[in-house]
Amino acid sequence: MTADSELTDEVLRAYAGTPDPRLRELLAALIRHLHSFAAETGLTTGEWMAGLEFLTAVGQKCDPERQEFILLSDVLGLSSLVEGQNAAEGATEPTVLGPFYRPGAPHRAMGQHIGRSADGAATLIRGRVTGTDGEPVEAATLDVWQCAGNGCYDIQDPDQPEFNLRGVFTTGADGSFAFRTVRPVSYPVPVDGPVGDLLRASGRHNWRAAHVHAIVSAPGYQPVTTHIFDAENEYLDSDAVFGVRDSLIRTFRPAGQADPADVRYVTDVDFVLGRPQRAPLADSQ
Repeated sequence: MTADSELTDEVLRAYAGTPDPRLRELLAALIRHLHSFAAETGLTTGEWMAGLEFLTAVGQKCDPERQEFILLSDVLGLSSLVEGQNAAEGATEPTVLGPFYRPGAPHRAMGQHIGRSADGAATLIRGRVTGTDGEPVEAATLDVWQCAGNGCYDIQDPDQPEFNLRGVFTTGADGSFAFRTVRPVSYPVPVDGPVGDLLRASGRHNWRAAHVHAIVSAPGYQPVTTHIFDAENEYLDSDAVFGVRDSLIRTFRPAGQADPADVRYVTDVDFVLGRPQRAPLADSQ
């Protein structure tokens, strides 16, 4: 046994008495993988310090309106991996929350527009929320948000009103919903912080495929954090945060004679909710 492996075993023993079993499992795996990473790469003292300074800078870039750690998790593909492995069987595929979610969006009437005409081409999004058995889910909520046509979310753009292009909608007895918004556009994730430095050093672009965010939830069901992607977008195959799922891509078709006269595009999308898979960490204590 090497000195390195002896140290790893010593650290693992120090945490072996962690009372909560799930926390004990997570800490043990984290320690093993961190030590293995350092040993496999021959991590130098300078590289270790640079990593700590990078993580410190990520934390310093966080504020109530921007979560640089979520952005870091996104561009490394971790957010997408965690969402996917916690998906309910048979339900709508999840994808990343993103760094610009803002709780407290206003509840809006069915069919209401969440934005302004200046934000882009008026678009009707409609569909149903069902369970995996196909039964409609009444009183499900859809918390939706997106950027404006200039590629900025309201919290990035002082010219947008508060909670612009954000809203919460509640399904009817048949599980149906409808809301007006604008056709989504591609936008760059922020590169003015340490995550931007990482992307530049890696030679990666920082563009997201055009999408509308949604968190769909209902009592007794596992909520799903997901997107509606535009089928004609150029970044579907190279999304900066690895968030695209084929099942979430939709056609934004031009409105026809049978559609409302105040919209230019229409897309139909259904969401499927599954039952909870596993109790969260807090429930095990």
